[in-house]
Amino acid sequence: MPDLAFAARTALVTGASRGIGKAIAIALAEAGADVAVNYRQRKDQAEATVAAIRQLGRKSAAFGADVSGAQAVAAMVLDIEKTLGPIDLLVNNAGIALRHSLDEITEADFDRTIAVNLKSVFLCTQAVWPGMRARGWGRIVNISSGAARGAGGFGVHYNASKAGMEGLTRGYAARLVKHGITVNAVAPSLIDTEMMASQRAESAARIPLGRLGTAEEIAAAVVMVATNPYLTGQTVHVNGGLSFN
Repeated sequence: MPDLAFAARTALVTGASRGIGKAIAIALAEAGADVAVNYRQRKDQAEATVAAIRQLGRKSAAFGADVSGAQAVAAMVLDIEKTLGPIDLLVNNAGIALRHSLDEITEADFDRTIAVNLKSVFLCTQAVWPGMRARGWGRIVNISSGAARGAGGFGVHYNASKAGMEGLTRGYAARLVKHGITVNAVAPSLIDTEMMASQRAESAARIPLGRLGTAEEIAAAVVMVATNPYLTGQTVHVNGGLSFN
């Protein structure tokens, strides 16, 4: 990766107050970008992410918004543009993982999962791609999951949301590439975050590499994808050999 590959660029990372989103926000800052840190509830953790980015000499601010709502997304993007400048890079990372069996899942669970994990990708992408087109450059990276193509451990609602995200990825990629905008997905599996707290040892035993992945390893994949102008419409799996695409 070239040094400061994203100098003079502004990135938005949704769900960046902690975990994978925080690691991505910091990695983009290390690559030269100013970073908008989106959060829904954890303002204090989002501010900690902002502080870490500012220590790297980049501009950053936290923006509270539920990205599953169109009005909230529109207001957030306007605020970011006034504060940090036009959005050149979008990482759709915000998501929820409600663990439910087939007997437990409700319509409300399904609707909420689709809204947060899938509709948010549509709303945020629709909000930023026209500006990217006008400037002739843009990078969009969607954080999918191995559950998009496998059974996963959270439930069919989660499977559907991530599979839909990969469909959006390919659809946008095909339509935006001629405008200088690439759209890709990174699909982590079994990463050492709060989501895995109750089953770390059991999960690590399933991975050929012998351990869970780290948020920083996913962030590195996002930066790699975003720095390659010839890569678009692809899903990059990061899973320690758990499965092959």
